[in-house]
Amino acid sequence: MVAYIEARKGEFGVEPICRALSSAQVKIAPSSYYAARSRPPSARARRDAHLAGEIARVHRENYGVYGARKVWRQLRREGIAAARCTVERLMGQAGLAGAVRGRSRRTTVPARAAAARPADLLERDFTAAAPNRRWVADITYVATWSGFAYTAFVTDLFSRKIVGWRVAATLRAGLALDALEHALWQRVRDRQDVTGVVHHSDRGVQYLSIAYTQRLAEAGAVASVGSRGDSYDNAAAEAVNALYKAELIYRNGPWRTIEDVELATLSWVDWYNNRRLHGYCRNVPPAEYEDHYHQQQHQAGTHQPGQLSLH
Repeated sequence: MVAYIEARKGEFGVEPICRALSSAQVKIAPSSYYAARSRPPSARARRDAHLAGEIARVHRENYGVYGARKVWRQLRREGIAAARCTVERLMGQAGLAGAVRGRSRRTTVPARAAAARPADLLERDFTAAAPNRRWVADITYVATWSGFAYTAFVTDLFSRKIVGWRVAATLRAGLALDALEHALWQRVRDRQDVTGVVHHSDRGVQYLSIAYTQRLAEAGAVASVGSRGDSYDNAAAEAVNALYKAELIYRNGPWRTIEDVELATLSWVDWYNNRRLHGYCRNVPPAEYEDHYHQQQHQAGTHQPGQLSLH
């Protein structure tokens, strides 16, 4: 009732509103309104106000894409205690919501020469026992005012970390190759051995080109291509594309230039790898998930894959 009077007092005045309410059998005296207004906020109200600010900050710092579950988990990581239902309530009051993924459309063009295709070594099993055992690669597109931009990603299936990426103005074999080179360079920089990594893609000509397959062979990687020719053959890579579109492209467009997309992708990949909580990684960022693995392997004195514990 106090909120009702507060919202309308500028137009009608407090006393007239109280008289009208009283005549309608809703008894409230002007003194009751003023007493309520002067009363200090309750402990719960103060707590809600503080928590609402923290929720808004976490939501803002993570591209505005976190729903209540991820906001709640991030608050817990920062030592801020809150019930998940409270986070849901306060986000609803503030009009905050997470991003919703849509289905990506195919970007790569299937190659015609079926005889030259490598075998499907994953068979829709998108798990890996350790980093650099299985990578997946795919390309997606972004509409800009100056034409289409094309983004290629290479993702490690162990942690879902994006290990290589590139943005280009043309859908060419060099785009995929540049993303692969980026992935190889980053792993070598981090002193990680990629020999024997299974590189899985769809049937796109970019991934079956002579230059691409030769570079995989030079790196000691093993090529794998989806055998059935639909999106499920490369579902893990498609999922990265869908996150990219939902969390960055659709929420921040329209895009003016390809350069704008490239710069934004650089920031998004850094956030995705190092700060975004990933459900597949037991709700820690992909880079942190890999770090836990390497620490445990170092402590155990072995490089053999094992069960990862985050405790």
